[in-house]
Amino acid sequence: MKDMLVLTNSEDEYRLISNTLSDAGSIRRAFDLNTALTLHTQSPFDLIMADIELLAAHPGMQAFSSVNPFVQFIVLCIRSNTRKALEAVKAGAVGYLLSPFCERDIHLLIPSLNRTRSKDFELEYLRDRFWKIEWMDIIRSKNTSMKKIFENVRSVAPTIATVLLLGETGTGKGTLARLIHWHSQRSEKPFISIHCGAIPDTLIESELFGHEKGAFTGAERKRPGRFEMADGGTIFLDEVGTISPSAQIKLLQVLQDGTFSRIGGDSLLKANVRIIAATNLDLEDAVRKGTYRKDLFYRLNVFPIEIPPLKERLEDMEYLVDIFLKKLNVKYGKNIQTVHPSVIEGFGHYEWPGNIRELENILERAYILETSPVIASGNLPIETQMAVAQGIPAPGTDLTLAQARQHAVNACEFSYLTCLLAQTHGRINDTAQKAGITARQLNRLLTRHGLDKKQFKPKKDA
Repeated sequence: MKDMLVLTNSEDEYRLISNTLSDAGSIRRAFDLNTALTLHTQSPFDLIMADIELLAAHPGMQAFSSVNPFVQFIVLCIRSNTRKALEAVKAGAVGYLLSPFCERDIHLLIPSLNRTRSKDFELEYLRDRFWKIEWMDIIRSKNTSMKKIFENVRSVAPTIATVLLLGETGTGKGTLARLIHWHSQRSEKPFISIHCGAIPDTLIESELFGHEKGAFTGAERKRPGRFEMADGGTIFLDEVGTISPSAQIKLLQVLQDGTFSRIGGDSLLKANVRIIAATNLDLEDAVRKGTYRKDLFYRLNVFPIEIPPLKERLEDMEYLVDIFLKKLNVKYGKNIQTVHPSVIEGFGHYEWPGNIRELENILERAYILETSPVIASGNLPIETQMAVAQGIPAPGTDLTLAQARQHAVNACEFSYLTCLLAQTHGRINDTAQKAGITARQLNRLLTRHGLDKKQFKPKKDA
């Protein structure tokens, strides 16, 4: 150990830990979570020994780990709270001490902590030898399919093989294409992206391959295409399934012999590029229907990677939310570190038709509207709010009966009101009448639960 923090209000516990570990490194103390986070941000700790009641306050261990991913936690709790200690270990803590503990209990934990830390560093080192540091957040995943995809990326990135990325719109095909490029031998050369579906058929060939002066009406000067711009690097052809038949022929020529010519030109130009293509269409079905060239499909399909939709990788939701919040903090200058746990839980009940792109857009909107340090459900779109309402967890047995009863009432009210407001399109009087209460009572409930009637109005009336 080197730098340690003890988060506790107990003078006896702090004194015992401090005396026992005085030779292991420097030890500091914090009385509350905010102070602990401030100290950790200023100078990250290697080990944090924290009272479970203080650490359980939002945002808990996650905020410390975002500053130093190698930080280790030991939770301190009374024996009647052993269940909480075990839950903390399940969430990432490396051990726990049950009060009252003694010097021997602390000494028994330290050797295992050092072994765990050494193993973590070894695994991270082996991983980092390939992945560049700035991409480490992107490749974090608990999902089996995504782990396999990243292993495939690791295998194919250093080669010059053509890669075909498959998956629904919004699953992150563009990000994966950049990941491949930045871990290839061409990473110092250009990465040129072109959205084929956004360019009219009459212009796609000019965009890809360029044109000579006078090649067509409006071609007043020679213009290089994207393949020339990407010389020595990578070209990413997004929505490659939408290109016209004539463009398919020219793209096939590039894939077959590495040459192309500008529109209106006779000379052959060398295409020194690595091609990564992406599509949300079923190209095999398009080949069967005769709308896509079979030989082009086979040339593109050298190394296919199929990306699962977000609803099939919900275990990565917290990682993704964390990544987007970091980007939003940089973009807008706020300091929102996380979302409310009920929101994360509710996200698991939503279908995510727009996949990761929809998640990013929803979070950005909520981020802009949020005035507290935590994104709550009230600033989410109504469809997502209803999913959050479905996902509100049952109260734990650590609550008193009165607290558990209030928890159930709050969950019921939130779910009931969101459904009712959706039916009435946010009309207060109609909602109050259906609920059998006054408009004044309804407004008080909406304020309590962070609901805004405007979110339930049809778009044309908003």
